[in-house]
Amino acid sequence: MKRFDWREETDVKSERLEATVHGVVQGVGFRAFVRRTASDAGLGGFVRNRPDGTVEVVAEGPPETLDALVAALERGPAAGRVERVESRRLDASGGFEGFSIRY
Repeated sequence: MKRFDWREETDVKSERLEATVHGVVQGVGFRAFVRRTASDAGLGGFVRNRPDGTVEVVAEGPPETLDALVAALERGPAAGRVERVESRRLDASGGFEGFSIRY
């Protein structure tokens, strides 16, 4: 089965999501959860732990797909506990090839 790739559609508007996830989100598989969720949706970007205990997520894709990612971030994996998600939307840069975990 071919994975959906919104970038193949020339008339699809792309946005950039920048999010910070607060709570018990490190050491619980949160980054792997985000990478899998975003990759399955065909989004580009990255996820990484921050020194303050939060997780940073940067993703680009169609607004509706980013909405679904935010909903997934608010739930998180079963082992985690999300207290809140702060996010903002910007114009997409188009500079991502796939979705990765940054260390």
